[in-house]
Amino acid sequence: MAALPVFRWRLAPDGYATYRQLRARGLRPGGQGVAAQMERPRRRRGPLVAYLYLIDQAKPVRPMTPAKWAALAKANTARRTCPACRRDAGYVIPPTLGTCVTCAFPSTSPRSA
Repeated sequence: MAALPVFRWRLAPDGYATYRQLRARGLRPGGQGVAAQMERPRRRRGPLVAYLYLIDQAKPVRPMTPAKWAALAKANTARRTCPACRRDAGYVIPPTLGTCVTCAFPSTSPRSA
């Protein structure tokens, strides 16, 4: 097995992109493996690594279907609905609380007055 080419941080040649850079261009790796990596040295730990993909082998991102949009909307609604009072909190309920802020701290809420 051949070793991956390793480039210094921000010194990768043209034709390579990280996953986020591909997404910003509307692309996805499309089944290709990692083509290279960039490393940024750090003082006390191992190097910070970013994996690179070939841009010319990347494929366009698949469009969202109406069913996927509906499932995403349903999941986001569930994240905003308080299980205690069954109201839409208007924000994503923190998993540390498990309920909306007004149900988690009823004595300090303006709703109890």
